[in-house]
Formats: sequence, structure tokens, C-alpha cells
Amino acid sequence: MPGESAFVVEGAVVETLPHGLLRVELANGHRLLGHVARRQAPLVERVKVGATVTVKLASGDLSHGLVILNESKL
Repeated sequence: MPGESAFVVEGAVVETLPHGLLRVELANGHRLLGHVARRQAPLVERVKVGATVTVKLASGDLSHGLVILNESKL
């Protein structure tokens, strides 16, 4: 639902997938599928396995999230 609060957590990239998708593992061992916003799509090519990324998770579905890339961490 619009207006719901979201969790923002950090995780490590364990796999890069086509079309801007990344498999991310959180500190607690949970793995999820993250997508990158179109604005940050050019940065996906620079993401390597093991890179630290920030993931924004909706409170309703913890299996998918929006990956927020930070150029300084790539």
C-alpha cells in the first residue's frame, strides 16, 4: 500500500542477474532478489559479487527490494 513504511538495510551482492537484478544476502543470512531503479541502471555493470549495497524493503514482502547503489562502495 502507498505510504507504508519500508525497511532500509545493507547487504552483500552474491549474484548478478540480467536486466538489473541482483541476488543480495543480508547480515542475518536472508537472501532476496533486488532490482535497480532505471536512474541507476548504468551503474549495474560496475557491481561485483561481494559489493555492499543498500536495499529498501517493503514491510509486506521481504523477498524483493529496491537496490540503492552508492558509487563510492562499488
